[in-house]
Amino acid sequence: MDLYPLFQALVLGIVEGLTEFLPISSTGHLILAGDLLGFNDERGKLFEIVIQSGAILAVVWEYRARFGKMLAGLPGDPVARRFIGNLAIAFVPLAVLGLLFGKAIKAHLFAPVPVALAFILGALIILWAEKREHTITIPTVDEIGPLDALKLGLAQACALIPGTSRSGATIIGGLFCGLSRQAATEFSFFLAVPTLGAATLYQLYKERHLLAWDDLGLWVVGFVAAFVSAFLCVRWLLRYIMSHDFTLFAWYRIAFGIVVLATAHWGWVDWTVH
Repeated sequence: MDLYPLFQALVLGIVEGLTEFLPISSTGHLILAGDLLGFNDERGKLFEIVIQSGAILAVVWEYRARFGKMLAGLPGDPVARRFIGNLAIAFVPLAVLGLLFGKAIKAHLFAPVPVALAFILGALIILWAEKREHTITIPTVDEIGPLDALKLGLAQACALIPGTSRSGATIIGGLFCGLSRQAATEFSFFLAVPTLGAATLYQLYKERHLLAWDDLGLWVVGFVAAFVSAFLCVRWLLRYIMSHDFTLFAWYRIAFGIVVLATAHWGWVDWTVH
């Protein structure tokens, strides 16, 4: 039995779980890891979609009590209705813009220079957000209003640009909107559930011709690896932001942007095929 495909699945699952909820772009890291592991064909891209569900489940499990309470209280609890409504409002911008411009973005922006620039520009925005005076007007997720949710949704839509980071755009957008670090981070977690869930189902439907029972073992390994690593990462990040800002991630993004340019320049990774 060839164990290398399972090793590929394990590594990519861990990469997905560790990067999905940090402001460092999971897409960029999966492209790099998939290329270096030789798992970057159409089947590999489908695999990356499948294992996103493991990261989604990690958030649902971590916040299972909150999600359960909100869903149970949806008919009569105004806090629950506002919470679900805010997620729906914040979900719309990326969904609409993705359907309208997704193909054009993939055709023109999945190249080394745009991806590297997105990493570095995102880093500079994080450094700016952390340097400016941060006045907290929304300390908890429950105090987010519909207009705030729309702003956060527009911020998340910036993640359509490869290398931007969905969680990073949402979190930093939250800081600019007056959210506390914890509120911005938690909302990015919650918003990942409908956003990544819808994207996963949509892509699975589009690429259903690539689904094969022979790949079930790969999916299981990747799913479990993504779930475990994402669960640990979410818990770590919540502890980290209690006493740290996001500056470390900004410097990491700059370093990774340089890695993107270097791997493309020397031909180690073909970023244009993704």
